[in-house]
Amino acid sequence: MLKSIDPLLNADVLYALRSMGHGDDLVLCDTNFPADAVARQTVLGKLIRIDNVTAARAARAILSVLPLDSFVDKPASRMEVVGQPNEIPAVQREVQAEIDAAEERSFPMGSVERFAFYELAKKSYCVVQTGERRFYGCFIFKKGVIPPDAA
Repeated sequence: MLKSIDPLLNADVLYALRSMGHGDDLVLCDTNFPADAVARQTVLGKLIRIDNVTAARAARAILSVLPLDSFVDKPASRMEVVGQPNEIPAVQREVQAEIDAAEERSFPMGSVERFAFYELAKKSYCVVQTGERRFYGCFIFKKGVIPPDAA
């Protein structure tokens, strides 16, 4: 255990988060996502896991230390529901609430068609798979920057 670090952030997750640079993407995915196959194609090249938790709980842990990119329109995106791109399932509403809480303001996610999401995921820095069993619990977070301390 570490002080002020969410205990869900295991060594593999912390390593990946620390190694990412500004503009790098992290995929947070559910248990049905082809996580291992996609993760092998990412920069990190291996799957990272936060088991036995929902997507929202994993997002809370990650966003407690990961700044979202303020230089792009949609630094957080969700996988669209096939055939119903405007539908927002409960799992996505829950993650949206965690994003808003972390950013301390309304910070709407973008949406990405399912197969386009897979292609973006392959180009990401890393894939973190959760224990989320609900469908469409898949998200992409773009890492931002932490400004210098005021002088």
